[in-house]
Amino acid sequence: MAKRTLNLALATGVLALGISTAGSAGGIASASMLANTCTGCHGRDGNSLGPASPSIAQMEKTAFIEAMQAFKSGKTYGTIMDRIAKGYTDEEIERMADYFAARRFVPAKQEFDATKAGKGARLHDKYCEKCHENGGRPITGEDAEYYLLAGQWLPYLENTIADFRAGRREIPKKMKKKLDKLIKKEGEAGLAAINAFYADQR
Repeated sequence: MAKRTLNLALATGVLALGISTAGSAGGIASASMLANTCTGCHGRDGNSLGPASPSIAQMEKTAFIEAMQAFKSGKTYGTIMDRIAKGYTDEEIERMADYFAARRFVPAKQEFDATKAGKGARLHDKYCEKCHENGGRPITGEDAEYYLLAGQWLPYLENTIADFRAGRREIPKKMKKKLDKLIKKEGEAGLAAINAFYADQR
């Protein structure tokens, strides 16, 4: 399964680079054309159908642009996105950001531990709500500090937090402080409960 996922990601990357280049050479590629290059991993209209990739539908525009630019520059670790992002111009990234921000987010249909999710709701309010408002659901506005967590695939959430903890991704100081407090007081079970809470959101 991992090999299949990687092959699909590589194929999507080649497609993305090819369409982006074609758009630059023969005219301006439409936002939907650019967005279609993301379908293989992130699903139609940005709603992922597999646990390895996050859904990006309804992602706040600024957050999308910052994420793509971080992959493009190498600031953010990626198994394939760092190479894919290099195939897009800043203008193309902005058009894609507008496109996905206008899509409707559909939470992943997945199993989760309801008991853990109940505990996770309380821990989210204590450790995460200040930055990940509204239970990690989509929020809008120019000043929104937004990263969609509610309804994302559980394995994606687990893998991403593992990247932060291992130093493969730069962790914001506020997040590290809160995460350290959570782990010290609640242990790994507390982190698992918060992830279950996000998986539970509809």
